[in-house]
Amino acid sequence: MRLLVTGGMGFIGSNFIRRTLADHADFNVVNLDKLTYGSNPANLRDLENTENYRFVKGDICDETLVKSMTKDIDAIINFAAESHVDRSIANPQAFVESNTRGVLTLLEACRQRDLKYLQISTDEVYGSTPESRPFLETDRLAPSSPYSASKASADMLVNAYHRTYEALDLVLSMGRPGEIYNIAGGNQVENVEIVKRILNIMGKGNSLISHGEDRPGHDLRYRLDASKIERELGWKPKHRFEEGLTNTVKWYLENESWWRPLIDDKILSPTPWKETW
Repeated sequence: MRLLVTGGMGFIGSNFIRRTLADHADFNVVNLDKLTYGSNPANLRDLENTENYRFVKGDICDETLVKSMTKDIDAIINFAAESHVDRSIANPQAFVESNTRGVLTLLEACRQRDLKYLQISTDEVYGSTPESRPFLETDRLAPSSPYSASKASADMLVNAYHRTYEALDLVLSMGRPGEIYNIAGGNQVENVEIVKRILNIMGKGNSLISHGEDRPGHDLRYRLDASKIERELGWKPKHRFEEGLTNTVKWYLENESWWRPLIDDKILSPTPWKETW
């Protein structure tokens, strides 16, 4: 399998690439990333000399570049996106350009070359989850911010291309073409409770917590029903929430050289950082 992974220098994309190369020695992965605020080249620096991995700096909106990179590719997995809600409120045009028009560029490349395509979306496309139940894959999309609206637009483009051309496979291996699959861990925990648990793991007190005003278009909760992917594909989380959170926090504590430059360069937030630890 020859994969083009877009946005592969981000948190999720880089872990996907690392896992894919570890599990499939016969796979070749090309990583296309624009290297904006959500990217970190250090994520995959140790793979730079790996024979079946290649990185290309570029934009998914660049039609010429995308066409040239899909000549010898079997499938595209799209992680690339403008992803911060606050940034989308300040500059919605950039989000529509990348998250919607960029996906259209990728879909056109897939249509022309009959490639498989997997779109990575977000639970925020459903809007705020009601208290009565989690969202199902069949629920209507009701985005609340320019970010989630641009992602929802991309999702609808993917569905439209599948129905119109019959050339897109949304799940690379076992999934049925044209289907949507919610992926969730089944953990409903308030943000402030997660912050408290992180502080506890770090041996810090809750006095470090500061509260701010809700942003415009703020959703109250996100909750997905992932029973479909478990029922049809046999997928379920391998790690409990507490175990995963503890391991994640410990990794960050032990790898300051990875995240310290991000804070020093102030590239993760549109406003200046205030360190509290």
